[in-house]
Amino acid sequence: MKFLKTTLLSGLFALLPLMLLWIGLREIGGLLEAMAQPIADALPFPPGIFDNLSAPGVVAFFLIACTSFVLGIAARFSWIRSAGRSFERSVLTRIPMYRMLKIMSSTLVDTSSTDVDPALLMDGSGGGDPCYVIEKHSDGRATILLPWSPASFAGSIKVVQQSDLETLLCSLDEYSRSLSQIGVGVEECLTMKSTDRE
Repeated sequence: MKFLKTTLLSGLFALLPLMLLWIGLREIGGLLEAMAQPIADALPFPPGIFDNLSAPGVVAFFLIACTSFVLGIAARFSWIRSAGRSFERSVLTRIPMYRMLKIMSSTLVDTSSTDVDPALLMDGSGGGDPCYVIEKHSDGRATILLPWSPASFAGSIKVVQQSDLETLLCSLDEYSRSLSQIGVGVEECLTMKSTDRE
């Protein structure tokens, strides 16, 4: 009986991560397909191009990658960058959530970006709450996001004094990953020195 129980539990612990991985890959594939559909609609492809494909997520990934590559080449021209910035200022910044999504995505891609800083909101006894510094005010205060782990980019907004914050030297990617893992890896962020990021 003990052998049966041990074998069953061992198999379950081996199967569960594989099932979660499979579900995650299917969700990502569906998300990529939804993201690529507007691109496919704008190109001379037949309607419902993803309907009869055996791996629509893979095709969607390559379509998004190719489109991103073409736009990246176009962005190298200064007049296109200028037109893009004008369009962003006049149209995109008026869309709710656009600025926040841009800040988060650009900071995750570029570790040298300082738009959002990982930090601790100090409690006065040597400890603190992990947070993101969203905006620093000219009056010495700051707007922060207190994340609800494991949802590292969801949480409550709070305005605090900048003197109550300890800015961490780890990247936003490393910090958010540790928060999404219920704090595993926060120690590395707390002890990281400036030379560790170079």
